[in-house]
Amino acid sequence: MDNEVFIFGLTIAEFEDISLKVLFTALIVYMLFIIGNLARQSKAGKYGTIWMFLALGLGFVGFVAKAFIQRMLGIE
Repeated sequence: MDNEVFIFGLTIAEFEDISLKVLFTALIVYMLFIIGNLARQSKAGKYGTIWMFLALGLGFVGFVAKAFIQRMLGIE
């Protein structure tokens, strides 16, 4: 236990876990901003914007769903 490396008072594994959750959430929010900006600049309209968010946002929906499924099954 004496030779464990600590970063901000956390072990490396704890720091990586928190960093992944925080930074990936920030990345998802940034991608939502990009999709909204793309819809606005292309003048997609209401239904076009909805379809853009559905189609382009589907990539990170799986990652978020995986986290919920792991929590529900207690796999974490």
